[in-house]
Order: sequence, then structure tokens, then C-alpha cells
Amino acid sequence: MSASTAFATALLQHILQNAGLANVGDATGLLPSSADGNLYISLHTADPGAGGNQSTNEISYTSYARIPVPRDDTEWEVAAGVGTNLAAILFAESTGGTGGTVTHFGIGSASSGNGNLFLRGTLAASRVISTGSVPEFPAETLEVTVS
Repeated sequence: MSASTAFATALLQHILQNAGLANVGDATGLLPSSADGNLYISLHTADPGAGGNQSTNEISYTSYARIPVPRDDTEWEVAAGVGTNLAAILFAESTGGTGGTVTHFGIGSASSGNGNLFLRGTLAASRVISTGSVPEFPAETLEVTVS
């Protein structure tokens, strides 16, 4: 079973933009958080899977860290059931370590550790990470959907 486009759009707006989600539960729906907070973008060398967490298949290189992105409509666009980053997402330069090939990204709850993985996606093109690489995703290149 998949979500309707209207519900997928509203759910992504709730998660990515901290918007209220009307008509779910009681009369007030799902309210936005009192503060926007951040989501954390992670890089993965394989699909973390529906049962994975933020550290499942997460890349490891010296200086790697998840990138915080605020939950608001200046950082995320949501339309027709698709969420897209509005600003570039720039990771730290690889200064050593195992690196690997990044094939997936995740959006989750924690800056480190086994945080909740809310959304995940496959990159349009995989990226080899070696010493000197700077993983970057220009605006409007990371897309997530709810099915």
C-alpha cells in the first residue's frame, strides 16, 4: 500500500519543514514542534534498509560527520510528494580513513551514533570518497519520497 500524494506531501512537510499535519488523530492534528530543530544527513556505502538506523552501512573516513539541516521551509522544498534540499549540503573533506563509495544518503534524528533513520534515498550517481574528496550535494539534488 502506498500513501496518497496529498498525504505524502503533508507528511514530508511535517518531517522536513516542521509543519502541522492536519486531520490526523484528534481535531488539532499533529502539531509542529515548538522549535524547528535539526535533521542530520548521513552518507552510506549501501542501502541502510527499512530496518536500519543512521549508522547502518554509514561511511567512515577521517573528519566525516553528519550534517545538521534545520527543519524549515528555507532548507527544504516539498511538493507533489517529493522533498528536496534547497541549499547545498557540504561534508568535511576526507583526510584519511577507509572511505569507500557512497551510494545512499539518510535523513535522521542524531548527530552521531545509532539515531533513528527517518528517510533514505539512493544517489543519482555513486561517489568514490578518497583522501581529499569533499562530498557535496548542490541544492535540489537530494530527493526523498514516502511510499
